[in-house]
Amino acid sequence: MNKWVLLEHKVYSDKSLDIHYDFLVENEIDCLTWKFLKLPLLNQASIEILKQPNHRLVWLAREQYELSGNRGFVRRIDHGIFTNVSDNSYSDCFRFILEGHLLNGVFEISGNSCKLSKYN
Repeated sequence: MNKWVLLEHKVYSDKSLDIHYDFLVENEIDCLTWKFLKLPLLNQASIEILKQPNHRLVWLAREQYELSGNRGFVRRIDHGIFTNVSDNSYSDCFRFILEGHLLNGVFEISGNSCKLSKYN
């Protein structure tokens, strides 16, 4: 089933708290995963996104989780169902129609940038 999730990841260190977001989409045996530092806004400029190693499917169901080894805290801030409308001939380009609260529309990833647009 085409599930996706947006996780807020708080990383603790001695002197600071760093926050980034992990975007995961179900990919049969695991989740394609990307990281970005700020949330994309509907019909706004593209933002930087970085491909990460695939994550386990368990992350689609977790609402919050304290990571081992003092690596931080993760909480789900959005989730839903997606439709993949990608042109499969480009391995670093993806287009998903997302149905969520924060991310709702066409989510396009091209290389190291992403953009959220209204779905017509």
